[in-house]
Order: sequence, then C-alpha cells, then structure tokens
Amino acid sequence: MPDYPRRVSPHRPTRVVVLISGGGSNLAALLTASDDPAYGVEIVGVGADRHSAAGLALAGDRGIPTFVERVGDHAERVDFDRALTAQVAALEPDLVVSAGFLKLVGADFLAAFEGRYLNTHNSLLPAFPGMQAPADALAHGVKIAGATLFVVDEGVDAGPILAQTAVPVLDDDDLDTLTERIKVAERAQLVEVVGRLAREGWRVEGRRVLIG
Repeated sequence: MPDYPRRVSPHRPTRVVVLISGGGSNLAALLTASDDPAYGVEIVGVGADRHSAAGLALAGDRGIPTFVERVGDHAERVDFDRALTAQVAALEPDLVVSAGFLKLVGADFLAAFEGRYLNTHNSLLPAFPGMQAPADALAHGVKIAGATLFVVDEGVDAGPILAQTAVPVLDDDDLDTLTERIKVAERAQLVEVVGRLAREGWRVEGRRVLIG
C-alpha cells in the first residue's frame, strides 16, 4: 500500500459517491485505496443505472449503501436526472466520481454538483471524445494515446481537465491490447488523483483545475 502524505485542507472531499454501469474495476481500485485511512477518502455510496452492474456487489459486501436509478423507470429524461440528483445528494458527498457510468447527466445534477463531478475518459482529450476513443485513435494512426480525468460540464467529454496520462501506441497494437493498456493507466491515474483531491483540496478556475 502506498505511503500517502497526510495533509489537511478546508476543501478536503472525504465523502465520495461513485457511479457505475458495469463490473466496477475502477470502483474496486478506489475501494482498495480507501482501505488506507491515509488515502483520505470515504466512499459513502455507490449508484448504478442498471441492476446488473456487478460493482454493486463490491460495495454491498463492504456495507456501503447502494442504489439503482434506471432511465427506463422515468417518463422523461429530466425526471431521471432529478431522481439521480436526489439519490446522490441524500448521501451528502463532497465529490462524485463516474467510474464507468454510461449515462449523461442533466442540468439538475450538474447544478447540484458543479465542480465536484469527475469522469474519466480513455483518450487524451480534447482528442477523440465519445464512446469509441481507442478505435478512433488507432484509425487515426496516433503514436500516443492515453486517458483523461476531467470535471464534467454540460458538454460531452469537454470539461476542465484534472489530469492526463499517456500510453504509447505500439506498432502491433490492436483494439484489445491498446484498450487494456489504457484501462490500466486510467485506473492508476483515477486512484492517484482522487486521493490527492481528498488530501489537498482543489478549485476550478475557468478551464484550469488547481490542486492544493
């Protein structure tokens, strides 16, 4: 386990809610890191947009509250957004992390958690936004791919950037090998930066996110 520095900040986001849609490998990494009190994070809830999200069991096994909010259970998308906002707000988080959450949030959610909702994307934004980033990177012939952690705004993969990590594209890479190497780097970056936010605090100034 890394030896995390102990720091105190008035903006320390000790309470974290994680949103998922699937198996929860990023969630699992955050849970493991949060086992160390020096990491500075308490995961207080895990939400999903489907009952089949395997990561719900990871949280449940630890006694962490979970919830499911499905788009299909609401007549209008705005109703889903308001219900999701209420579910997350009830857990009183300082920070909300999308760890493979495959639904776009709306105006209510963004207003409630402005500057406090993070997402991770498998490209070096602003290059290759959207769902097919590694495939787009291969098709474009880039030599460097990677992952970006950013603060979510009303755009698609367009918010202020917190951190980026580079992954070389090898001559013999295919979609599977490149995607897997990006996932490993993306996961490590997510764990490192969320911990730094917890221990050091942060602020958003326009397009810049400053830690500490």
